Amino acid sequence: METARPRPQLLRASFRGIDGDWGFGFDDDDRGLVDGWADGRALPRTITVPFPPESVDSGINDTGYHPIVWYRRELAASDLTAAGHVAGNRLLVHFGAVDHQARVWVDGQEVGRHTGGHTPFTVDVTDALDGDSDTHALVVRAEDDPHDIAQPRGKQDWRESPHSIWYHRTTGIWQPVWLESVRPQHVTALWWTSDQSVGTVTVEVELSRRAEAAIRVVVAHGDRILGSTRAVVNDTIATVTLPLAGQGNGQEFERLLWSPASPTLLDAWVHVDVDGVEQDVVASYLGLRSVRCADGAFLLNERPLVLRSVLSQGYWPDSHLAAPSGDALRREAELIGELGFNAVRVHQKVEDDRFLYWADRLGLLVWGEMPATYAFDSRSVRRTIAEWGEAVLRDRSHPSIVTWVPLNESWGVQHIATRPDQRAFAEALYQLTRALDPTRPVISNDGWELGTSDLWTLHDYEPDGDVLRRRYAVDDDALRTYIAGIGPAGRRIRLPGTVDDGQPIMLTEFGGVAWAADESPADSWGYSEAVGAADYAERVTAILTAVQASTRGHRGRPDGLAGWCWTQLTDTMQERNGLLTERREPKLPLGRLRALISGEERTAAGVVAGG
Repeated sequence: METARPRPQLLRASFRGIDGDWGFGFDDDDRGLVDGWADGRALPRTITVPFPPESVDSGINDTGYHPIVWYRRELAASDLTAAGHVAGNRLLVHFGAVDHQARVWVDGQEVGRHTGGHTPFTVDVTDALDGDSDTHALVVRAEDDPHDIAQPRGKQDWRESPHSIWYHRTTGIWQPVWLESVRPQHVTALWWTSDQSVGTVTVEVELSRRAEAAIRVVVAHGDRILGSTRAVVNDTIATVTLPLAGQGNGQEFERLLWSPASPTLLDAWVHVDVDGVEQDVVASYLGLRSVRCADGAFLLNERPLVLRSVLSQGYWPDSHLAAPSGDALRREAELIGELGFNAVRVHQKVEDDRFLYWADRLGLLVWGEMPATYAFDSRSVRRTIAEWGEAVLRDRSHPSIVTWVPLNESWGVQHIATRPDQRAFAEALYQLTRALDPTRPVISNDGWELGTSDLWTLHDYEPDGDVLRRRYAVDDDALRTYIAGIGPAGRRIRLPGTVDDGQPIMLTEFGGVAWAADESPADSWGYSEAVGAADYAERVTAILTAVQASTRGHRGRPDGLAGWCWTQLTDTMQERNGLLTERREPKLPLGRLRALISGEERTAAGVVAGG
């Protein structure tokens, strides 16, 4: 079975994953720096990286308050050899994510710092390597204040025990760590875009240093080279555009387009030469597709597509925010498709980019979302802007990502309706996102109190299907009048002064039917409660069919909701409103769920209207 590597759109021939057993220690009294832990001395415990210490899979399994943790990993000569390290190269250590503030040392020398618990960073450790030793001590100090609600934390609880819709914390390293050896002049980032109207692909190549270099870009589909070009650059960023063979044929260009029905990916390579000597070659991939909103519809490749989405919390019972394995990420994406969904909203989490690789491969649409703060001040503004910018830059080449969500339900901007500074912040996030990536729609504040936004979205956990049908199965004028007023949560859906230019309207949270199909904690929770399998099936059926009857295309209706997002994919700790248990077992037969979700004629209850 194929296994996805970390950072799947920028791969080199040699790399060395260094997950596994690391030395570990809690530093509750903040004595580690004074006591010399950064020098590489042995730590008292062992942890399995990349699992957070709160999780069972880490081997630590301590969910208490521990704001500072330390890690130590000995880099052996075999690690450097496996990474392809030779004299004259630079040795890089890549971290997928470390929550929240990280400092890194090698052989006692500090080599880097990073703030932001959900985004990657890289440190060059070359100059710190002790030339007299065959082994090198890699040390990481992570600080994650559990009480700091002004740092982006998503669903990580500030209370010691999970409550309501918040879960156990994830401290320290929680995504893969790996080594690479590169020449001093090398590729640090790629951004792929395409223009169907002229049949071209453009890549923005970021380089490690300013020097005259030749960049060669090759794009292929299978054994067929679709395009190749060469450019000379004298900057750290180069933008290269190349036409693709056959994409100028209006009758054939769609054959290579990426979509859920046909998730075609193109292979790509970027070569960097200096003075005729190859310095770097990286393998990548891209998908040719466009996404925009117009006339009340969500358009993929200029054709309306109704989104059938599910909300995923991205938690696992034994590993929390960290995935149990790369194969688990693949299976998650496969399972979402098998349930009949064509999209997933990864909620309050910047998901491991190996999941996005499988979404790209399988044709699963993804909404990228920023983990929230729960306070508004200068710290939360600075931190959110910095970390959200890094998240967008990391993921903007993935064809599966079709929407950005910087804010949810006014979390962190709880007085946005009355405070101009909070509204200005939401506007700034919208404009920042559009500046970094103008190719995708942005939802400014999903659920309610939306300012400038490319979609109008609302959340409604009404459990009565008949009420939902009366509310949403109406004509376009009535629906747009509704979103101009007070929504089901008692909040304005659109803020005063916003302009309705015919943006698509989507119901982006609904459902939330709780039923504990397996053993449930005493404090289990959901938006509405079912008693037994039959009641659960009846409730899910009533809600889903009501929303499908309100959706564009249902029995030929020309207007209505442009899409929806069911809450939620899995049970998550005390929250028991998943279609699946936390062990990913369906609460109803998979075929019955798929028939309901996809809008097929047959359902658990008999024959209902299709969607």
